[in-house]
Amino acid sequence: MRPLFEEAEDSPAQLDAYLDEGMVLVARLGDDIVGHLQLVDAQKEGEVELKNMAVAEAMRGTGIGRRLVEHAVAASRAGGHARLTVATAAADVGNLRFYQRCGFRFSSIEPDAFGADTGYADDLVIDGIPLRDRVWFGLDLR
Repeated sequence: MRPLFEEAEDSPAQLDAYLDEGMVLVARLGDDIVGHLQLVDAQKEGEVELKNMAVAEAMRGTGIGRRLVEHAVAASRAGGHARLTVATAAADVGNLRFYQRCGFRFSSIEPDAFGADTGYADDLVIDGIPLRDRVWFGLDLR
């Protein structure tokens, strides 16, 4: 499954640091894994973080991502969490749109989160926008 995780994480060092943490939900089509979503404990009490999520390129836009988020919300509520958080690149317009459509709200911006000092190449560009800042979203589960 690592190639699918790499779809959502541009830093091999960052991925290695969290790959084995938390719980992973998997979407399958027959015997093929077509998507995943990883939930990990957040730093704040009562919160859980959606750490990594990707859907196979050929299956994007089919509702698999939304269903993974719905299952993550249900699992997080069942686990007694009050809030689900997720962070994504401010440059990734598609992700910003997706998470808002799933009900997440902006909570903060982390300037200069992506760079060589955090394991990311300096020249990464997403949707024509340099990869620099991280945007945090939250979803109230109560």
